[in-house]
Amino acid sequence: MPEGNEIHRWAERHAAAFAGKVVRADGPQGRFADVDVIDGRRLERVMAVGKHLGYDFGKDRILHVHLGLQGDFTEGSGSLPAVKGALRLRMWNAAAIKKPAVPGVSKRHAWYSEDDGTGHIEPNKVAWVELRGPMDCSIYTQKKWDELVERLGPDPLNGDGPDRMIAKVAKSRKPIGELLMDQSVAAGVGNILRAELLFRARLSPFVAGKDVPEKTLRAMWKDLAPLIRAGMADRRIVTTKPKDRPHKTGAVLKEEAHYVYRRNGRPCFVSGTTVMKKEMAGRNLFWCPTCQAE
Repeated sequence: MPEGNEIHRWAERHAAAFAGKVVRADGPQGRFADVDVIDGRRLERVMAVGKHLGYDFGKDRILHVHLGLQGDFTEGSGSLPAVKGALRLRMWNAAAIKKPAVPGVSKRHAWYSEDDGTGHIEPNKVAWVELRGPMDCSIYTQKKWDELVERLGPDPLNGDGPDRMIAKVAKSRKPIGELLMDQSVAAGVGNILRAELLFRARLSPFVAGKDVPEKTLRAMWKDLAPLIRAGMADRRIVTTKPKDRPHKTGAVLKEEAHYVYRRNGRPCFVSGTTVMKKEMAGRNLFWCPTCQAE
């Protein structure tokens, strides 16, 4: 599932492409019945909070998108392509598409670990986007959007501080590895960031929230924003430090990008101990039993 880095990246790209412009929209698949509510309206802004996108088309006209596990965007310049596959939503710059059709390019985004950020279209040259496979694509009122934001925990890329997260964790007997997957604790943290934040803090995922020192939580929050921001460049979250990688210089290899995430059965870069895997909060958890000893 896309984490905060991808969601904020989409918000920035789509704002650069469409904000302040009249946007046309359709729902070729037929599952987005309220497309007429936004079609032909000016897009005021694009909002990102945690794993949620909000496209503000005016009073009570907020397009809410949650990508879930399968959702992704394709984007392109030039004329609109033919409809292919289960296309939930298509949006395009009304002024740009009115121009004579010109040869264009499109970009279907690779899975995060395969996408190195090269070959992307400049955001201000994006003329259209297509959305497939989202968990949700629907129209929210302002009240509904505000209620969603209120339920979510702080988002470091929106300038939020860690106090609400700390207060919630400090009262919980649940393991910290489970709490970090709760979007009401920290918005935008997913399975990759959970595993890697805990490793970088040398914190066992099985420690109860109430037993995690406040100093440790504040350090993790301080660590979180730069990791997410760096991951906005190419969708890939790189958490390893050069000194810990087998190849200490040059481009970060795919297999060296993470300390523990999806590295179960392999030696830890720091201790050499075999990285472990166990299900927690419905997702696979990865940790080093030496570096993150209880």
